[in-house]
Amino acid sequence: MPALRRRTSAVLVTSQILGGLGVPIGITLAPVLATEVSGSEAMSGLAPTASVTGTALLSLPLAALMTARGRRPGLVLAYLIGAVGGALVVLAAAIGSFPLMLVGMAGFGAASSANLQARFAAADLAEPDRRARAISTVVWATTIGAVLGPNLSAPASRTFAGTSIPEKAGPFLWASAIFLVAAVLMAVLLRPDPLLTARALAGSAGQQADERSLRAGFRAVAASPRARLALVTIAVSHTAMVSIMVMTPVDLGHHGADLELVGLVISGHIAGMYAFSPVWGWLADRIGRLSVIGLAAGLIALAALLAGTAGAHHGQTAAGLFLLGLGWSAGLVSGSALLTDSVPQAARAAVQGLSDLTSSACAGLGGAAAGVIVSVAGYGWLTAVGAALLLPMAGLALATSRRGTAAGA
Repeated sequence: MPALRRRTSAVLVTSQILGGLGVPIGITLAPVLATEVSGSEAMSGLAPTASVTGTALLSLPLAALMTARGRRPGLVLAYLIGAVGGALVVLAAAIGSFPLMLVGMAGFGAASSANLQARFAAADLAEPDRRARAISTVVWATTIGAVLGPNLSAPASRTFAGTSIPEKAGPFLWASAIFLVAAVLMAVLLRPDPLLTARALAGSAGQQADERSLRAGFRAVAASPRARLALVTIAVSHTAMVSIMVMTPVDLGHHGADLELVGLVISGHIAGMYAFSPVWGWLADRIGRLSVIGLAAGLIALAALLAGTAGAHHGQTAAGLFLLGLGWSAGLVSGSALLTDSVPQAARAAVQGLSDLTSSACAGLGGAAAGVIVSVAGYGWLTAVGAALLLPMAGLALATSRRGTAAGA
């Protein structure tokens, strides 16, 4: 088992680097390409929105496939759909079809689903007291791609200069190729399948299909207060992060920041999101999932306070965005570990897919609402709303902690 765990982790880390590289390459230029294809700057935000929507809509079907057939078929299919989506974006740019571009972006979002599900695949074979660290290692691997991806967008665009492929669509072709490599890697090397192996070791391989269905996943969450807390933690952390992050460049611009400074602030935010995830994994395993969830809520609240009151103090905004990334990472790692701990083995894949659907859908709504809030009330009110989202998460965590203390007594 130790050797199998190391091998599985290495495959997942490699695929996460590839997926983390491919998604930012395309997403970086998606709004710009959408403006060119649609002819309207007002339509630029629909491209990333379509990608987030695709991630959400594909979460449950992919979870259903993994529940029935294991991690490998679901992850391979997700990367293949992402590759096809990237190719459709290129075709849409070549023929000037904005609706086709949105369809392609929705398919492109499947690669994000694969990246999200990979963290749960890492937990399948992990020992319970090292589960959070296994998840955090895979999350950390995204750092490499997330940092390199945006910087490769420009050279990827120049690759197709002088061809029939629009330059700003070039990165999507690169991304499609990367996703194909990730799909092949999963198909060939993710053997034996970690989820099916975990079921066999737990003696649940022979359970009926209805015990592993999506409906069983809903029942498992409804029956477990800790699973509900985990679901809310992941969704709230993701929604608060996305809502504040997407409007920070706009606020920085309103206070005189140039594009270079905006890039530095967002880079610091991304570093906070991924680079320190092993710390949260170690802490979640050592001091407990609930304690790290409390830390996540505190970090996100402090981040909202700093960013929302920064005004023209760009260093304070940068500090706030860095802490926002840290809070998101702490919530994702501890919430994912708690979710896996809290439901039966047979229902885990379905519950994990439900989690990704919920967090992606909430973040999509939050990102869309963020622009309206900033235009009507200002960036400070947006950060206040982001902090207010933490209240149900903190309330559930407190109630769960008290319930656990009472049960222990």
